[in-house]
Amino acid sequence: MPALDSLKSLKTLQVGERTYHYYSLPDAAQTLGNLDKLPKSLKVLLENLLRWEDNQTVTGEDLQALADWTKTRSANREIQYRPARVLMQDFTGVPAVVDLAAMREAVAKAGGDPQRINPLSPVDLVIDHSVMVDRYASENAYHENVEIEMERNGERYAFLRWGQNAFDNFRVVPPGTGICHQVNLEYLGRTVWTKDEDGRTYAFPDTLVGTDSHTTMINGLGVLGWGVGGIEAEAAMLGQPVSMLIPEVVGFKLTGKLREGITATDLVLTVTQMLRKKGVVGKFVEFFGDGLATLPLADRATIGNMAPEYGATCGFFPVDQITLDYLRLSGRPEETVQLVEAYTQAQGLWRNPGDEPVFTDVLELDMGEVQSSLAGPKRPQDRVLLGEVAKTFGDFTSLAPKKAEAPKAGSGVEVQLDGQTFQLEDGAVVIAAITSCTNTSNPSVMMAAGLLAKKAAEKGLMRKPWVKSSLAPGSKVVTDYYNAAGLTPYLNDLGFDLVGYGCTTCIGNSGPLLDPIEKAIQDADLTVASVLSGNRNFEGRVHPLVKTNWLASPPLVVAYALAGSVKVDLTQEPLGTGNNGQPVYLKDVWPTQQEVADAVQKLDTAMFHKQYGAVFDGDEKWQAIQVPDAETYVWDADSTYIQNPPFFETIAGDPPRIADIHDARILALLGDSVTTDHISPAGNIKKDSPAGRYLAEHGVDYADFNSYGSRRGNHEVMMRGTFANIRIRNEMLGGEEGGNTFHVPTGEKLSIYDAAMKYELENTPLVIIAGKEYGTGSSRDWAAKGTNLLGVKAVVAESFERIHRSNLVGMGVLPLQFKDGVDRKSLGLTGQEKIAVLGIDGVELRPHMPLTLEVTREDGSLESVEVLCRIDTLNEVSYFKAGGILHYVLREFLAKPAA
Repeated sequence: MPALDSLKSLKTLQVGERTYHYYSLPDAAQTLGNLDKLPKSLKVLLENLLRWEDNQTVTGEDLQALADWTKTRSANREIQYRPARVLMQDFTGVPAVVDLAAMREAVAKAGGDPQRINPLSPVDLVIDHSVMVDRYASENAYHENVEIEMERNGERYAFLRWGQNAFDNFRVVPPGTGICHQVNLEYLGRTVWTKDEDGRTYAFPDTLVGTDSHTTMINGLGVLGWGVGGIEAEAAMLGQPVSMLIPEVVGFKLTGKLREGITATDLVLTVTQMLRKKGVVGKFVEFFGDGLATLPLADRATIGNMAPEYGATCGFFPVDQITLDYLRLSGRPEETVQLVEAYTQAQGLWRNPGDEPVFTDVLELDMGEVQSSLAGPKRPQDRVLLGEVAKTFGDFTSLAPKKAEAPKAGSGVEVQLDGQTFQLEDGAVVIAAITSCTNTSNPSVMMAAGLLAKKAAEKGLMRKPWVKSSLAPGSKVVTDYYNAAGLTPYLNDLGFDLVGYGCTTCIGNSGPLLDPIEKAIQDADLTVASVLSGNRNFEGRVHPLVKTNWLASPPLVVAYALAGSVKVDLTQEPLGTGNNGQPVYLKDVWPTQQEVADAVQKLDTAMFHKQYGAVFDGDEKWQAIQVPDAETYVWDADSTYIQNPPFFETIAGDPPRIADIHDARILALLGDSVTTDHISPAGNIKKDSPAGRYLAEHGVDYADFNSYGSRRGNHEVMMRGTFANIRIRNEMLGGEEGGNTFHVPTGEKLSIYDAAMKYELENTPLVIIAGKEYGTGSSRDWAAKGTNLLGVKAVVAESFERIHRSNLVGMGVLPLQFKDGVDRKSLGLTGQEKIAVLGIDGVELRPHMPLTLEVTREDGSLESVEVLCRIDTLNEVSYFKAGGILHYVLREFLAKPAA
């Protein structure tokens, strides 16, 4: 802990037999001014600054600026924030550990002690993103999927086992345990963190950053946390503060309570739509109002989870009695619960009835007005009332061009499967998945799904034969309470057998459809659907052949599996015919709130103790993995999963010179809302793609290609998959789908990777030109790493998503923003131009400085426009000048002698 100074008042708190020391916000308020109306999320930031004040990275002026926030309701001041811990999942965690291993290697080559490279903040990595739905609708599906997962990912898991042993302050939750955000909510999160130092136990708010954008789910527990890029998280692990601007805070007032038949999913989709419409990108959202007294912790977590979908940095819920009740239910020690209550009340972080802090702006929702909804067909903020889904699908398909040989609407394609013959039509639900952390953490909606399955099965309904159905809870506790409530057999009857504990369909791990189904979709160019209880439904994410994807509550997922089509109006038309020959409607099988509440009572603390008693041990397969006892990783040149990345090859030399960019070519000309799903390699690896050819050349059979996510530890695969999404549209090619471009000097149409390599041989720098909201979606570090390795020096866009912009800077790629009224269209860009970025040479780089974008057209004419440098903070300037954030950390490390 830093030394005390005039603003710090160290006080003690007696909880049971233990004494805790803490830095008092009420005492600081005597100097800083009244803090009563400060949003509680900002009080957490203020405590963090108070605790770390050293008059260097954190000054009294920083504290005063934050305390004065209620006067300005916004602030542009940069602060240095130090979260208590870091959370990772394996897709984003593996490349982070690869980078740490590469840094150890670089230190060893430079003659230093590699064991000095360790996380300085506690890190938990939960392996949850690797299980795929290869087997489903059978009692053996879970065990078979686990076997396949372990076989596919042996190299990655061995690497993580090595990391678990090699690095201090680093824990791994083995596969088959649950989704990282649900494990965080149910076990890892404490709400108030403690640290033993100098013979004292310090108490302070539990805070974190995570390498997954849905880290925000923990905000439901009163824990301030959000997603950052893997690059930024690695720097935080290594002792670098998170540099950020004091945010605006939008208050969201909740009143009333949900009506009969309305779920937490309906609520969160409504909140998401309202906040996305309001515009909260880069802002905190804090929920308040007396409606919180009726909102269960799991519902709060569901809303917090969706912060990336409504665009906010986080969606924070203050601590109150409901928080304490959940901590007790989930098996946290009683001393922890008592500490949370005592500390938050002492610090003014406790929510009292009638609390109304000052906010930048306020929205209000009477929860009694929420209606049953889905979101689709391709964005999470596009909420659609249940009764309007069929019409919305029809409107979507009417705009989608069809192949000339495609069947007429309603005619369908005949498919034979397992002795059955049926017509597969537009609108067919081919995937119905109860999946992802958004809803599987929520017992009320999960029990509702089980109860609906029970009523439907008892009436003789079955899922349609073309539906791939799956149940992938975020925690083994879900299985326990399903069993206790007697609902598991009914879910199994409808094909919702357990397939795994992890992120499956929601992140593209939906696995293949049956061959006859895939063939019919492709041959007839059918527009089919998935319905999933997830948080993301972007194009090409769930399955490459499924063009429309609908986010829904778990009970609606089951209902659509029975109906088999999104063209069925579930408010008016039957789900199917019962065993008595009569039509069965949704209202006939929808559980009442009382039935759900009674089922939720089956959940008890013993289930959490059982499942989390030995959470880091893993099963016998995990424990049997053999790894070398070595301080540096033993790289295998033949591995197609783990390779030493080239990022630190020149770290012993001088930093690269920051200079103007001349004679650059446009690698891709992109439109609005290009997501990290479009940029970063994700999902399946196509056989004829550059990554597929690389794997084939290295002796990997197509059946063993696995997903891009599983191969994030191999830069050779990942750089080949950057911008390779089948749904990306490069306007240089007239907007056709697929990751291709023109190599302008020769006019060749090539994959973006092949063109980039050709430009590299010609020593030609590259730029990306894009529209609004560039880089929205999951916080994938490879969206920035791959961009760097392709030779892209700058990305010019109309606006950027927060995390991706930061990641670009962290990888030494310059983000530039068009001024209002200027864009690729107003400039008439075709992709054939040469680009220069001027104004860097001979000046000191600074945040938000104006630079000049110079366009040279094919006829030699020039046009220059001013663009804004989106390096936003002084810390980012330092990172960019060093070649990237990890380069900065490593250079600083090498410059310091060992202690």
